[in-house]
Amino acid sequence: MITLSHARGAHRRRTFRRGDEKPLSAAGPVPIPDIRQIVAGTAGAGREGNTMKTPLTAVSALFAGMAPLGASAQDVIMLDEITASANLESIAIERSGSSVTVLTGDQIRASGETRVTDILARLPGVDVTTTGPMGTRTGITLRGASQNYVSVLVDGIEVTDPSITQVAFDFGTLAATDISRIEVLKGSQSALYGSEAIGGVIQITTRRASKPGTEHSAALEYGSYASRAASYSFATMGDDHELAFTLSHVATDGFSAADETAGNTEADGYRANRLSFYGHRDLEGGTRIGVSGFAETNSGDFDESGGAGGDGAPPYDEYNDNRSHGLRGFAEFSTGGIDHAVNLTWFDAHRVSTYEGFPAVYDGTRAKIAYQGGTDIGAASRLVFGADWTRETAQDNFGFSGDNTVAGLFGEFRWSPTQDFDLTASLRHDDHSQFGGHTTARLAGAYRPRADLTIRGSVGSGFRAPSLYELYSGYGDPTLTPETSLSADLSVEKTFGEDGFLRVTAFTLEVDDLIDFDFGAAGCAFGPGCYGQVPGLSRRTGLELEAGFALSDAVRIDGSYTYTDSATSASSSWGAVPRHDFGLSVTADITPALSGTLNAQFAADRQNGLPDYGVANATLTRDFGSGAEGYLRVENLFNAEYQTVPGYGTSDRAFHVGLRKSF
Repeated sequence: MITLSHARGAHRRRTFRRGDEKPLSAAGPVPIPDIRQIVAGTAGAGREGNTMKTPLTAVSALFAGMAPLGASAQDVIMLDEITASANLESIAIERSGSSVTVLTGDQIRASGETRVTDILARLPGVDVTTTGPMGTRTGITLRGASQNYVSVLVDGIEVTDPSITQVAFDFGTLAATDISRIEVLKGSQSALYGSEAIGGVIQITTRRASKPGTEHSAALEYGSYASRAASYSFATMGDDHELAFTLSHVATDGFSAADETAGNTEADGYRANRLSFYGHRDLEGGTRIGVSGFAETNSGDFDESGGAGGDGAPPYDEYNDNRSHGLRGFAEFSTGGIDHAVNLTWFDAHRVSTYEGFPAVYDGTRAKIAYQGGTDIGAASRLVFGADWTRETAQDNFGFSGDNTVAGLFGEFRWSPTQDFDLTASLRHDDHSQFGGHTTARLAGAYRPRADLTIRGSVGSGFRAPSLYELYSGYGDPTLTPETSLSADLSVEKTFGEDGFLRVTAFTLEVDDLIDFDFGAAGCAFGPGCYGQVPGLSRRTGLELEAGFALSDAVRIDGSYTYTDSATSASSSWGAVPRHDFGLSVTADITPALSGTLNAQFAADRQNGLPDYGVANATLTRDFGSGAEGYLRVENLFNAEYQTVPGYGTSDRAFHVGLRKSF
């Protein structure tokens, strides 16, 4: 066996077997073992969620010189794990100067969680706020930066809603039923992703084929609050093609969004149906064409407000009806030593929010065209360059409507003079139809003085243009100007053998002219209260500690601690994050067929005035063989009473049982 370890230890390595290779699309000098173009489990990809086409034979091309003579066709090669979001092109995580966390399909399934936010909440630097059960408004922060500072992509399609008050993605409707990979990239990334990526980027990849051939998988779950989930996935992979799709359904009777401890009794239910798909075809001459997309409809109840009387009065008719669609087409090819990628994406969201019998209708769309090229410019350097154009529209039935366009030019230079050092410089210029030109930059580096030690750091600038709603709605202000930001982080990571690691990261984020809702503002069209600019700097600094190690061959423990300090010149939601956040995960193989996970989180010194809280979830999984397994998941194991948003409730202890089968 040939093993190439990486900075996070064996528990996160990706395995390929010889014999699964495909022909290289473009041969050329490879000065260092560069895996930026190897399929990352999803054939995913740089900036648009899509790697420059590179087949699995790149494994043997890159590492053939390291293989001992006479290795058999079934030898296993362990590859460094790849990040598709930290640079314009995919690279090994250990070569990335930015802070990125990868959740694999195995980790997602092992947790047994239905809501993705329950998985993300345990990551360092991630905090989740929710206004009730699944389907109600749920936000996420990265190192204290709220969801309107986080760009979210699903299979390369940006899914933040242009019609929402502050352009963001509602994580309350996101289920894990069709997800095979999540990347969480932290820090200002406007040089790579443009506006909104001040706090970071979350890239989500739906189900893909895991190996050549055809595979099916099905899952069923039932639990407390009459919660049920079902999904079916089909995937096939051949020498020159791949196709996958997933159908899923999630429903629950729910519990009162306004906290039941305040006397609220109405249960707020939710139901959703979703189709996601991906396919590509390799043509003669080395061109790959492909398509991905999704369609989702969901409906859920909500409460008028939090606290006593928040569920209103009969007939309890507050509910949301939503539908959204995303579509991406892409082509990848190589000419004259340059790798090319062209992406066309479309996203639309239609929301109807009914309150006291009156419907509020919101529509938002985003169309995007992007080109990216990449070429080696020496034995140790690579240049990536490109351009994109985006148009967003938004409107509601109160008379608000607006649109904007952004044209961008970007470039990235990567220099790897040795096996132990990587430096990446990124530059982007955006021309906004209303606010003119903005240039952002990022510098990131990784240094490995020893095989078991990695030092990485990055500094990046960012900007966020006011949303269409912030500008033109009855709660908006057309005189708002873009926010600008600067972020930096520095981390040191030490590995211990193949199963242990310790990582320390210091970070800071400064935002100038923060846009927030001012409840006391006068002169607003629908006032009092509207969006305004917070003068001066709003600052966040903090520290992340992460560690993991195997107690034995059967038991592993991982933990994290995040310290976040927020400062702003005005009272705002900017400070509504815990100062101290702890996470703990224990996984154990109890018997050869029985495994378990215990996940816990504790939040202290919460800057929104709420008391400290701790919550734990546990899952037991039984392997029945032949691709079948069953599980029992217990949410809120110790029945803690807590809130993440003042006045809004969270689940009591809840039990869920499920069955999964692959064939």
